[in-house]
Amino acid sequence: MTRALWNHLRRVRPVAAALAIVCLSAGVGAQAPAGVVLDETVPPGANFDKAAFRLWLPDQSGVVRGVLVLVPGSNGDGRPEAGDAGWQAFATRHHLALVACQFTDKRHDQAFIEEYANVSKGSGQALLDALTSLAARAKHPEIATAPLLLWGMSAGGQFNYEFVAWKPERVLAFVVNKGGIYYTALAPRASRSVPGVLFIGEKDLWSRNDTIAGLFAVNRRAGALWALAEEPGAAHIVGRSREVAMVFFEDVLGLRLGAGGAGALATLDEKDGFSGDITAKKFKPAAAAGGATGPTAWLPTERVARAWQAMVTGQPFER
Repeated sequence: MTRALWNHLRRVRPVAAALAIVCLSAGVGAQAPAGVVLDETVPPGANFDKAAFRLWLPDQSGVVRGVLVLVPGSNGDGRPEAGDAGWQAFATRHHLALVACQFTDKRHDQAFIEEYANVSKGSGQALLDALTSLAARAKHPEIATAPLLLWGMSAGGQFNYEFVAWKPERVLAFVVNKGGIYYTALAPRASRSVPGVLFIGEKDLWSRNDTIAGLFAVNRRAGALWALAEEPGAAHIVGRSREVAMVFFEDVLGLRLGAGGAGALATLDEKDGFSGDITAKKFKPAAAAGGATGPTAWLPTERVARAWQAMVTGQPFER
């Protein structure tokens, strides 16, 4: 080996090693289930400029029981999330389709306000139209009317909340995740019956946290089957919210769809769940929840309640 070649390899090897570490950290090369991928675009509407969607469906999935909708942060392109191995594994296990979204606003002078999050003005219908088209193209007509699990970060959580306020009958469960701009204060009664978790971060902007806490307070007082979960030390990040959401979605799927997944969504009874004391960071069965020292979170199962408690206390999740 010549000295020049040896010196070249000495320079290259650390770079290659660093790239390998980055790839492994990002999950590149991780084994993901094979599946069908389809893209769909909806023309600009009254309150959005772009609306684009990517469907991922496990191979040989059988009948699709529901659709997990992934909505990114402000004006972001979330379509690559359809390739996320963790969400794909979750979808495969529960016979779901994934639909990852891109929404952008038309240009306006207050860019921090996402107008497309006001779903009743057109962007919500864009999602429903895309599901109808994708259902036909994938030869899975049930996707057009399948119930939705709504995951999103920041503006994605805003979109989710407003979608529940607009079309509660289509939603199995939803997540609000640290967003800042909301159009609906008191959600309709049917929307308050849709299980939800509203995540905030201890170090996020006060305006976001106060807004979400206010939405929770007014709707929870009116009987909303929702939880508020603050992650200690977290700013405007996903943090541990995805882990909690997966536990929450999994348990609500079983409660609202049942083993077969056929028929209308089951309505849940508050007394059958668990009540989390947000101040004391403890929980107990909802039927025995008297004496709370502050506002309470509604949690559908003991497993979800333990995940909630682990998050708000900064402790590891039980496995």
